[in-house]
Amino acid sequence: MRLSEYFLPVLRENPSEAQIASHRLMLRAGMIRQSSAGIYSWLRLGLRVLKKVEAIVREEQNRAGAQEILMPTIQPAELWRESGRYDDYGKEMLRIRDRHDREMLYGPTNEEQVTEIARAFVKSYRDLHKLLFHIQWKFRDEVRPRFGVMRGREFLMKDAYSLDIDAAGAKHAYNKMFVAYLRTFARLGLKAIPMRADTGPIGGDLSHEFIILADTGESAVFCDRRWLETDILAGEIDYAGDLEPFYKRWTALYAATDEQHDPASCPIPASDLVSARGIEVGHIFYFGDKYSRPMGAVVAGPDGEPVPIEMGSYGIGVSRLVGALIEANHDAAGIIWPESVAPFRVGLINLRATDPRSRQAADEIYGKLSAAGVEVLYDDRDESPGAKFATMDLIGLPEQVVVGPRGLAAGTVEMKNRRTGQRQDMSIESAFDRLVTCSPSPHPAAGKKRAKSAQP
Repeated sequence: MRLSEYFLPVLRENPSEAQIASHRLMLRAGMIRQSSAGIYSWLRLGLRVLKKVEAIVREEQNRAGAQEILMPTIQPAELWRESGRYDDYGKEMLRIRDRHDREMLYGPTNEEQVTEIARAFVKSYRDLHKLLFHIQWKFRDEVRPRFGVMRGREFLMKDAYSLDIDAAGAKHAYNKMFVAYLRTFARLGLKAIPMRADTGPIGGDLSHEFIILADTGESAVFCDRRWLETDILAGEIDYAGDLEPFYKRWTALYAATDEQHDPASCPIPASDLVSARGIEVGHIFYFGDKYSRPMGAVVAGPDGEPVPIEMGSYGIGVSRLVGALIEANHDAAGIIWPESVAPFRVGLINLRATDPRSRQAADEIYGKLSAAGVEVLYDDRDESPGAKFATMDLIGLPEQVVVGPRGLAAGTVEMKNRRTGQRQDMSIESAFDRLVTCSPSPHPAAGKKRAKSAQP
């Protein structure tokens, strides 16, 4: 894409309303535009990243055997009255009435909706196990929406729901999502640490939140130093097999939020304890028959007796992840995208757009890279070099290729790695080979529901 044609409304100055790095940089990089408090339009650059995050989340859900559906944003209040949550949820729920005076709500989550689907179609234990998920916009009327997409009122969420005949099956489903979440965040370039959590308004007695470490995190967390050395993607997973060893391995290392950490009883020495700030990016729950029993979602068990469906729910804040990625990957100049979610792989800079030789060389590089499937944002504008460098550093593409008269006279272009800052002059052919050879591809196991098991 040529930047002269691309919709990229970057801002030179820091927005006064932005309090944290991700909010500030998303506004400055032209990724989002506030519509009202806590509600944003996603512009071209932001939407590209959002879609890449969503694709990785979807691939890992599919790989774990979850099946995608799509539930509505507007739900009938009567379902929430059946579960007993309508009056308990609080003012975060946006309650509305349609033209026939029927009470409706903008869904903050979908436990009731999926339970209604289950009771309509799942009649026997032979119909189970099922894992259903969707990626849908949610709304929670936060009293003080802030920090941009990190704590907005409208947000994109992946929520999955497991349906099982007994607690053993439900725990296996929980383990599936536990492992899938670890893999999802690792593929996004994040080190997410599962920490035992309160169940809150969702309910149940088993819950983990997945927290990434970031200097600007919203809460204090503590973990075993060995967590920082783990490689979640090192082995393949058989989701149909016994996942309990994996679950036990990844919960054996100490990790706790500030609310649950007690220095007096901490099981590891201070020298092995990492104290940091953390951002929650996912949350999973096992709540048994909390919804199925009051809503009548029962099936005929093996003995013919009615049994409430055992359920769990599993959420990832997809739009929140974009902000979290920036919080964990930025410097004074701007964003530093992990390659897996970068809006473009390469930023191509023509230092002198009015110079025929520079223009021809940059056009040829752009054409060849595009033809090879490399995503390129080509700055062909008649702007100063300083403005072009500042824009590319701000939007944080992994690689920059700089074309200018001086380098072309020597037969070279300059390559810059955004994360390391390393610069290197090389021939056009070498630069092309490097970018094509190193261009990221989907994870080799992505999209597969089953793979050979590796020992935990």
